[in-house]
Amino acid sequence: MSMRTESRAYFKALGAHVTTLRKSQGMTQAELARAIGVSQQAVFSYELGERRISVLVLAKIAKIFSTPVEGMIGLSKLPRERKGRLSPRCIRHAERLQALTKTQQRFVVRIIDVLETSNSTKH
Repeated sequence: MSMRTESRAYFKALGAHVTTLRKSQGMTQAELARAIGVSQQAVFSYELGERRISVLVLAKIAKIFSTPVEGMIGLSKLPRERKGRLSPRCIRHAERLQALTKTQQRFVVRIIDVLETSNSTKH
């Protein structure tokens, strides 16, 4: 499947954004692939920009990373990072999290995600 130059550049930038989001969550390509229902090779190709990401897959990716689809495709600005400092307690927790193995970190992040999701459905 041949893409025009601007399409190729767009999907490469989109793939790089997906890579950044995935890595920021401590998620592997295989984990993302399972979550969106595609192969790990498909995620690899999306991230390199060698394969177009369908609207349906993009919606799933956006949902997983709690990001609006509009922000993913560049139609709106991404939400700004919260300004302000972390409390000393939060910093200690972050340091403790960093001391864990990657597998343990993913486990803790998943627990937080589940709690966050259950919290948002209650409100």
